Amino acid sequence: MDGSGHGLTLTLALWTPGPLEIGAILVVGLLLFGRRLPEVGRSVGRSIVEFKKGLKGVEDEIESAGDAPASKPSAVKPPLAEGGVDPRVSHGGEEMGTEAETAEAEGRPTA
Repeated sequence: MDGSGHGLTLTLALWTPGPLEIGAILVVGLLLFGRRLPEVGRSVGRSIVEFKKGLKGVEDEIESAGDAPASKPSAVKPPLAEGGVDPRVSHGGEEMGTEAETAEAEGRPTA
């Protein structure tokens, strides 16, 4: 080694448990879960199956969304006032009308 410690870090990052370590992990698991071990295994298996189903559903949604043509939203426009001018929109330097004028142009009752 060159003294920088990089070799030690690399060795720890690539460490895999041997047969003795795997056996120790199994013994600890057996001591912790004991008689409930089959029940724990079933619940872990169910969780994995549910997770895979969820992933499959998301993948299917993504595929169907990518295959479907994008529909354009229909824009519903209200009828224009006399002269083909929308009273709610400012047109250049023109003054905007009062609320009563706007309501009258839109056909709403005024107060």
